[in-house]
Amino acid sequence: MKNAHDADFLIFDLGNVIIDIDYQLALQHIKNEISTDDHPKVDGFYLTDFHKDYEKGLINSAAFRDEVRAYFHQDWNDEKVDELWNKLLLKIPAERLKLISKLRKKYQVGLLSNTNDIHIQAVHKILKQDHGLDNFDLIFDWVFLSHEMGLAKPSPEIYEKMLLDLGTSADRVIFFDDLEANVAGANAIGIQAVQVTGPQVIFDYFQHV
Repeated sequence: MKNAHDADFLIFDLGNVIIDIDYQLALQHIKNEISTDDHPKVDGFYLTDFHKDYEKGLINSAAFRDEVRAYFHQDWNDEKVDELWNKLLLKIPAERLKLISKLRKKYQVGLLSNTNDIHIQAVHKILKQDHGLDNFDLIFDWVFLSHEMGLAKPSPEIYEKMLLDLGTSADRVIFFDDLEANVAGANAIGIQAVQVTGPQVIFDYFQHV
């Protein structure tokens, strides 16, 4: 594994790296609202084309909400769709933000997240409520969001676009993500990637930095 001293950029995923998330919590809340006959649809929700399109910004929030209503055969208003969809978002632990702030003194730090406009607005509210910060621009030098880029991990194109914007080569970047597929996608183009399997992984990685 590359020593962090050999890197110029540290790039972090958002979910389960910066903010705690629980996909199953959101899915269970949806199941509580619909017929048991439609429960199998819940388990396939993240694999739907419209969800993937929304993460890449190919459809807007209004179209996404309409797709959700049609998919689950519900007449939920916009606020209800957003509420259920955002149930997966939990807390942003202060110690993670403190670590990023410390690392920023030695590296350029950034986010690279598969997300969407509904989620990121809710995340900003959590950031404001718990930490008094309006957005991640105050914490990170770079913010790469899939729905703004028109790309999503683990496709090589999203990592290549990030490197182009950073103005650097893959070997100068260390990337942290909780999903094995995203780590493999980054590794495939030469980025040193670390799978975050628990909250201590990043702290342990930088304990000597």
